[in-house]
Amino acid sequence: MGQGDTEIQPAARAGGPKDSRRRGAVVAALMLAMALAALDSTIVSTAVPQIVGDLGGFSVFSWLFSGYLLAVTVSLPVYGKLSDTFGRKPVLIAGAALFLLGSLLCAVAWNMGSLIAFRIVQGLGGGALQGTVQTLAADLYPLKERPKIQSKLSTVWAVSAVAGPGVGGLLVAYADWRWIFLVNLPVGALALWLIVRHLHEPKRDSPARRPRVDWAGALAVFVCGGVLLTALVQGGVAWPWLSAPSLALFGTGLALVAVVVLVERRAAEPIIPGWVWRRRTIAAVNLALGALGLLMVAPTVFLPTYAQSVLGLAPVAAGFVLTVWTLSWPVSAALSQHVYRRIGFRNTALLGMGAAALILFAFPFLPYPGRAWQPTLLMLLLGAALGLFQLPLIIGVQSTVVWSERGTTTASVLFCRQTGQTIGAALFGAVANGVLSARLGGASDLDSVTRALDSGAGSEPLRRAIADAVHAVYLGAAGAAALAFVVLLVLAPRKFPVITE
Repeated sequence: MGQGDTEIQPAARAGGPKDSRRRGAVVAALMLAMALAALDSTIVSTAVPQIVGDLGGFSVFSWLFSGYLLAVTVSLPVYGKLSDTFGRKPVLIAGAALFLLGSLLCAVAWNMGSLIAFRIVQGLGGGALQGTVQTLAADLYPLKERPKIQSKLSTVWAVSAVAGPGVGGLLVAYADWRWIFLVNLPVGALALWLIVRHLHEPKRDSPARRPRVDWAGALAVFVCGGVLLTALVQGGVAWPWLSAPSLALFGTGLALVAVVVLVERRAAEPIIPGWVWRRRTIAAVNLALGALGLLMVAPTVFLPTYAQSVLGLAPVAAGFVLTVWTLSWPVSAALSQHVYRRIGFRNTALLGMGAAALILFAFPFLPYPGRAWQPTLLMLLLGAALGLFQLPLIIGVQSTVVWSERGTTTASVLFCRQTGQTIGAALFGAVANGVLSARLGGASDLDSVTRALDSGAGSEPLRRAIADAVHAVYLGAAGAAALAFVVLLVLAPRKFPVITE
């Protein structure tokens, strides 16, 4: 128990196998399940040219990623509530089975439309994997040992980010793009077997009445989230922001928000309970991690383009510039326990996000065109800073709730981070395109400018325009980091109300 957090009366142990060998098998299953979700985007992205060449549908191929992301994001709150109601094991088994079914269907897709539909099925399973794995990680370990499992899960994400493109490239080069989905089956089958055999949740006192599932609320949340996220993902891409489709989607989404509020207020067991936003700690962490999702768009989406177009690096080298933050992030996260045990969860997160804001703000001041080691060093430092920010907040907020609220709390945190990433992609895309238009004196977007640069047309003016656009995005990301800092400073309690287990 750290000096920086208040101790409350001990609660009953939240559950999880006591036998260390059995727990080790469950942790292995969780890491395998997380690997399925973590590898997905990176491994699929390498096969897009082959998929489009085989199935066609170039104009809609972006939905291979958008459809999956939408399904994961909008299903997170539903799975969180279901895991609190019926337990983690049935939700995790159902999610893994759905993910594997989606993978099998993707492998036999006959056109781009069917592949996108099956990717959505895969995403519905992925939502259960992401949320339930993080919740079980807190169930299995007491507070002082949670950094151990969280650092393992962070390592899974780091390894997946590095290995995903390589694995995908090998499968496409020496087999067929369909194998990028088939390879999920043996990994997922092993994870499922370990979960079924070794995960035994303790029996809990039966409620006075049978649990009632808020299916109307689940449907309302799913539809509302799907409409709003579609508007954000497609706005400025498939149609202009102020066009009829955008206005119709945003108008429908706002109307559905009112429907969600009405349905949830009347529900006996709402999917998104009001206490998620009434408790200062959870509300502050949700908003802060939403800002984290927002700022992460700058490096993940725009840095590879900067590295190739401005620095002149090959795709592999450009990927390495981005990848280095996945090396420092898990190391910093694993070591963060030594910091938050001394100064508390909030202050550790403030330290990390304050450093991240300065690093992001420094990016636009890099010399032009610069050398590759300069952004690489900044990304290495940024990963270390964000490791100090994210992990203490997740462990801290999970430690302020009892077992029956942990799934909902964890899902709300992940939902806000995913939503922040979606908003960030739309917002920073508009910022980058606006800067390009201003610099080049006409309607321009990042894709068309990078294609022109690749062809050698007016390379120097275009290169400078791309540098200015990415610099503007990084300034916006620094603003998002400052927003997260202020949110924690103003809203989060200095000492998290930790429940000792």
